[in-house]
Order: sequence, then C-alpha cells, then structure tokens
Amino acid sequence: MTQHSVNIGPQRYRESFGRNFEQFTVGDVYEHRPGRTVTETENTWFTLLTMNTHPMHFDGEYAKHSEFGRCIVCSPFTVALMVGMSVTDVSQQAIANLGWTDIKMTHPLFAGDTLYAMSEVLAKRESTSRPTAGIVTVRTTGTNQDDTVVCTFERTMLIAREGHGLQAAANY
Repeated sequence: MTQHSVNIGPQRYRESFGRNFEQFTVGDVYEHRPGRTVTETENTWFTLLTMNTHPMHFDGEYAKHSEFGRCIVCSPFTVALMVGMSVTDVSQQAIANLGWTDIKMTHPLFAGDTLYAMSEVLAKRESTSRPTAGIVTVRTTGTNQDDTVVCTFERTMLIAREGHGLQAAANY
C-alpha cells in the first residue's frame, strides 16, 4: 500500500493513500493486508441484503447435504471483500472502475476462513480521451488461510495522473 503524508500547512500533515497512474509498473504485485476473517453473520447479512435466496449461504441443514457439508460464503461477497481489500493499493486514486472480467471462483470460502488478497499489475496505458488519467489493469487473487486460491478476477480502472484527481484538491 502506498501511504504517505502530505504537508498541508506548518507542522500539519494529511494522510494519503493510493497510487497515481505513474506509480504503477507492469509486473508489480501488491499484497493487500490485513486479511479478513469472514463470519457466518456477515455472510448471512450480505446474502439477505442482496436478495440471494440460495440456501447454500444461510441454511445449515440444507448445506449439510451438499458436497461441502456446510454453508459456503456467497461468491459476490468474496469478490466485494477482495475489491475492498485492494482499494488502498490500486484504486484509491481511481476516477472510475471500467470493468471486471474473468471472475473465477476456484475454491469455496467458508465462515471462519481468513481471506487474503494480492493484485498484479497486468497493463497500463495513457488514456486517449483523458490526458489527466491513465488506464490500469490488475489481476487480483484471493487466498484463504491455507494459501488456497479461492477467487481471481481482472479489474480495469481509470487512474488519475500525479497532480490530478480529488486528492490533488487543496481542501481534501
């Protein structure tokens, strides 16, 4: 995570996070920490909030008869956590998310598992329509506490160039 303080006045500093377009290098890998232990309650809340009625996410008796023998964490929750974990490293300076592709759920995540994530920079290019920004693509990989890959996806973002974007504003 790129974290630094910006001097905003005499003996006064403001915490700043994220990378500008210029700070991304293809091939770099950012390990997002801390990890996140998922609870049954959070999984149930997310499932209910998103109106996902599949009983594999909240009905223990139903899930007991599945190949997993217990409830699994709702896959969009896993993706959402991984995106959130990556924000301070890859999208804190984003102007917009441009899309997610190739989302793969490779192993179930269970309540009580700890999720870790890391992102590799796959590509970057200057924006042809916005000279104050560039386009960055990363592949984010989520693993559990046993280092088993549970999810991967690619995400493309429009990232502010240095000196541009909201954090460059004097009052932010």
